Parts: sequence; C-alpha cells; structure tokens
Amino acid sequence: MTEELLEIRKKLSKKLKKDRFEHTIGVMYTAASLAMCYGEDVEKALTAGLLHDCAKYCSSEDQIVLCRKHGIELTESELEMPALIHAKLGAYLARHKYKIKDPDILDAITYHTTGRPGMTMLEKIIYIADYIEPNRKIIPGLQEIRGLVFQDIDRAVYLSAQRTVRYLKDGGRAVDPMTVSTCEYYK
Repeated sequence: MTEELLEIRKKLSKKLKKDRFEHTIGVMYTAASLAMCYGEDVEKALTAGLLHDCAKYCSSEDQIVLCRKHGIELTESELEMPALIHAKLGAYLARHKYKIKDPDILDAITYHTTGRPGMTMLEKIIYIADYIEPNRKIIPGLQEIRGLVFQDIDRAVYLSAQRTVRYLKDGGRAVDPMTVSTCEYYK
C-alpha cells in the first residue's frame, strides 16, 4: 500500500465510526482480491474501496447540506432515499479532500450504491465488494453471490441488484431507478 493510501486510511480511521471503518477495510481488501482475479489495477481498487464510504462520517441531513454547499446535484430518488447521497458526496470528497484525480476511481465511488448499466470493471468490483465484504451480516443469497463473484462478476452484480430491488420493494421502500436499470442491464 502506498504512503498516500496509508495516510488516507489513518485519516478515515479517525473520522468514521468503528463499525463503518471496519466495513471500509473489508471492502478495500475484497476489492483488491477481485481486482487481482479480473486483471484490474489493484491500487485503484484499494483506493476506491478505502474511499467508497468516506462521506458517511455525518448524518444524511448533513450530507444534503454539504451537497448543496458544494453544488452537487441530487435526484428526486436521492432526496427520497438519503442513504444514496453518500456516494456522490464521497466522490466529491475523494477528489477535493483526499486529492484523488483518477476518474475511474471517482466513478467507482459515485456508482457503488446503485450501480449503472455498462459499468467498468472497477465500478463492478467496488459495487459488489461493498455487498459481499466479510463484515456484512448474512442476508439471503449472500453466500451464493460470494461463491459466484470470482467466476462471473456480471452474474453476481445482477443477483445483488435483483435482491436489493426485491428487498426494498418487499419492505415498501422506494427503489432508485438506476438500481432497476442496473438489474435489467445485467439480467
């Protein structure tokens, strides 16, 4: 791990709650493993994994305030489901606070919650690493996706998007249109 990444890790360990930081480290190493499997840049995967939740140090309300302050446009879905906002804000913070300039890393952070049709390999890696990392509580189908992801990442992305849509609908909650589009694309 580079000095730059070690420095970011140190800052995040102080800024994020303990559980969130442990999740972040789980995503970072899961992303690195997937990058090795799929021939993606390991350093980019480590960086995106480390920073994917960097905006989760504050409440959803504070995230909305920060987005407005920095001119980050939010969709109706994001305002209805504030749990999505940290992705766009995280990409902004990665660029401006943590000095990450690589657009591949910034896009992977931006789309890690909803996915999107036609994701790059790095985007798929961060999206699925967030879903399967070892600290995640076991949910129906998680073991299947963990077993499948190192053979067929597209199928794993589809199954995780499908399960997310089903989980939200079954709970009577709103579903972001981008998550639905991701599910349909990878079907």
